[in-house]
Amino acid sequence: MTDEDREIQGAGAAGGEAGAPDAVRRRLLAMAGAAAALVLAPGVTVLARDLAVKGARGGRVRYGLLIDARACRTGCDACVRACQDYNGLSRDPGPDNAQWIRKVTITDPGTGFTRSFPVMCQHCADGACVDVCPTGASFRRPDGIVLVDKHRCIGCRYCLMACPYKARSFVGRNVTDQRPWAPRGKGTAEGCTLCVERVTAGDLPACVAACQRAGHKAMTFGNLHDPKSAIAVRLSEVATTTLRADLGMRPGVHYRGI
Repeated sequence: MTDEDREIQGAGAAGGEAGAPDAVRRRLLAMAGAAAALVLAPGVTVLARDLAVKGARGGRVRYGLLIDARACRTGCDACVRACQDYNGLSRDPGPDNAQWIRKVTITDPGTGFTRSFPVMCQHCADGACVDVCPTGASFRRPDGIVLVDKHRCIGCRYCLMACPYKARSFVGRNVTDQRPWAPRGKGTAEGCTLCVERVTAGDLPACVAACQRAGHKAMTFGNLHDPKSAIAVRLSEVATTTLRADLGMRPGVHYRGI
């Protein structure tokens, strides 16, 4: 097992809530968001913080993922490739290239039992990346999706150091061929957005859609707060865990079979 896998493997039962977040600070950050998309560069926009969120229970929405490691095929990287292609990320595994989702493999040294599964931003309710950001660039939308406001990010990389999942990347060089829906800028932090623009349009994140096309059905996406949604129903039926639940950050990504 690699050092990275040991850090990731600290999975415990979902829960373990920490103290309540600073409501005043979060409210101020929410108020600072624009009400419409902001232009970053010609043809490139940043989705606003306060897009209307509608859903079950009078608009109560929290998007999340359920990843079934038992159905995730070792060697399959359909979700990784889909993320790279959709968001304009390089397939080159070089250290300077971002990887918003990656496959990790964990092995029990005693039995040799092995699991392979994807890890991305866990879209935590009380994420360390949001707490340590000095400018409010890292923020959590009302629907639970955690994003980076490129206009506010000063490149301090505090969020990279704070994230226990190694889910944030730093853009250290000029980028080309950007996607209008996935703005990237040199000197800023970035990470999985859950394909927020697709979700807003009623579609699945690119990684989930790719997993379904591959026929593995290892990833389920939906509203955790809607008891009738496929993900909520599944979570009520099977035992799952969240990565590093002991940290009390309340991830929105749940895992089965690890």
